[in-house]
Amino acid sequence: MALNTQPNLARPDDFYEALIDMHRDLDDAQSHSANAQLILLLANHIGDHATLLEAMRHAREGVTDASVQGAHAHPLAA
Repeated sequence: MALNTQPNLARPDDFYEALIDMHRDLDDAQSHSANAQLILLLANHIGDHATLLEAMRHAREGVTDASVQGAHAHPLAA
């Protein structure tokens, strides 16, 4: 399964709102834990090791590229 980096959310604004709501009233530790749990649930749903490795590579490159440029990179831009 190839990693799809093209916009693919049917309702991106609704997803973003739900993601923000998931973090509402959580402290930093709880927020990090919620993110980790969400990542593991989605990784389990995807299931394909190669796809997950590619996603991790894209995510890491987005962070390291952004720190060099001094801006936040879009995760689907890679």
